[in-house]
Amino acid sequence: MKHIMIKAENTEFTYPSHNESNQGTTALKGIDATIEKGQFVVVLGRNGSGKSTFARLMNALLTPTKGTIVVNGINTADESKLWEIRRTCGMVFQNPDNQIIGTTVEEDAAFGPENLGVPPEKIRSRVDNALESVGMQEYSKHAPHLLSGGQKQRVSIAGILAMKPECIILDEATAMLDPGGRKEVLKVIHKLNREENITVVLITHHMEEAIEADKVIVIDAGRVVLEGQPKEVFSKVEEIKGIGLDVPQVTELFFELQSEGYEVPSNVLSIDEAVNEISKKLKKKM
Repeated sequence: MKHIMIKAENTEFTYPSHNESNQGTTALKGIDATIEKGQFVVVLGRNGSGKSTFARLMNALLTPTKGTIVVNGINTADESKLWEIRRTCGMVFQNPDNQIIGTTVEEDAAFGPENLGVPPEKIRSRVDNALESVGMQEYSKHAPHLLSGGQKQRVSIAGILAMKPECIILDEATAMLDPGGRKEVLKVIHKLNREENITVVLITHHMEEAIEADKVIVIDAGRVVLEGQPKEVFSKVEEIKGIGLDVPQVTELFFELQSEGYEVPSNVLSIDEAVNEISKKLKKKM
């Protein structure tokens, strides 16, 4: 039987207005979504689509105005279970400088378990294991502010890992990083998902980050407009472009080739797949 990690049912959220004559801004409008334990799920959407609001609802930083979000069997509206929810689903934010508070890397990684009341003798092993998982153990005594953006974000992830989460939610966690830093962080979260069965929910606007996901959820104007495996979602090129998003460059290339009358598949996502498809065509002509 499949274990449901996060389930949203008819979830709506309206930000309150500071103006008495205004009814507020509705960011989500009836979201239905299911994320299973161990899945790698990417949530895509342009700026203002509601995807970051969805992330905060999953971590119980916000509570639905209507409908429900259930995390590992716990309704996020249950205020007595907030810390349990946040320990289950750790959150990594866009700017690592806003999340790192320790004077050394290991102090920062220890902050979470210390606040959970983990015994000191266990914190040491948790911190060591977390830093090793993200490839930052050799930097344990370093000052975080001297690290690169990608390294800082890996330290942020280590701080979450030290709390032993079952799920990690990354809200635009690669948005401020250069391509090298993005690659570092993606490598770490894929490794954690694959080797430790940690559920990953990656909120992003970088299409290439969704290629290897188990599921892609596309949100626009507060609603889920597309959902499925990457090949299924990105094959709908015109639909995705119609809501102001791009598709992976290789997918767009094959879409254009198709438009010009070439018989090529519409669900090619990677360069390797593209090379294989072109090789097949060339062999047939030889």
